[in-house]
Parts: sequence; C-alpha cells; structure tokens
Amino acid sequence: MKEIHYLKGDATNPQSEGNMIIIHICNDIGGWGKGFVLAISKRWKQPEKDYREWFKSGKRFDLGEIQMVQVEKGIWVCNMIGQYKIITNSNGIPPIRYEAVEKCLEKLSLEALKLNAEVHMPRIGCGLAGGKWDVIEPIIEKILVRNNIEVYVYDFE
Repeated sequence: MKEIHYLKGDATNPQSEGNMIIIHICNDIGGWGKGFVLAISKRWKQPEKDYREWFKSGKRFDLGEIQMVQVEKGIWVCNMIGQYKIITNSNGIPPIRYEAVEKCLEKLSLEALKLNAEVHMPRIGCGLAGGKWDVIEPIIEKILVRNNIEVYVYDFE
C-alpha cells in the first residue's frame, strides 16, 4: 500500500526519479500572484501562462477542474481549481472548497495512473486558501493513496 511521505524541502524541486506531477490549488477568478504559484513561476513560466490562457478562454474554467502542464521531461504541473475567489467571506468561510479539491484529485488520479507518476505537493489548500490539513489529508488518502499513487508532501524550510 502506498502512503503519504512527508519531506522537508521545496515541492518545485521534487526529490525523486521517474514521472512526477506537482500539484497545487488555484482560484476560480484567474488570479495568480501569491503563495506557492510564485515558486512555480520562478522555476517554469508555462503553468502560469497556460492558467491565464485557460481563464481567458472561459472553457471549463470551474471549481473541480484541472489543467496538466508539462514543464520538463517527466515533470508536469497540475493547476487544480479548488478555491472559490480569494477572500474569506463575511460568514468566515475560507476560499478553499473541499468538494472541488476532491473532484480535482479524482481527475488527477486518472492522469497520474496513465503517466505512472508520483504526486508531489506542498500542503495544498492550507496557505492562502485557508484550508485545514486534517481535512485535506484524508481526501488525499482516500483518492490518491487508495489508488496506489505515491504521494510526497513538502514542508518548506
């Protein structure tokens, strides 16, 4: 049985061999400019470019959708729309949408299996999106780990 491996380091610099997908949460309003996306853009320009084009096109740019962007041989970045807008609303509900994250991960798991790829990530949804890891971790276990996908979670030092 696969499991979640916790590592110290940078998720944009995966410590692994073979095919890898680096995943992260995006918002549904086309905003790219704070948080983990800055580390992605510093390393590769294509994920931001593709995300912005996807937003402009309006085609299936919805919560629960994903976009796979190949950035190097054997490395993809997966833009996952799991965040509603960017601000905690007046009822105190943070931007993260757990059901959208779940839909994204279901689509991602098919891609990972097709590519025979491991999944690398920061603690998705727990920064600017305001999510709680104790809610997200079981979703990752239910969808990725049970589908026999190796998962690496990076805590940046």
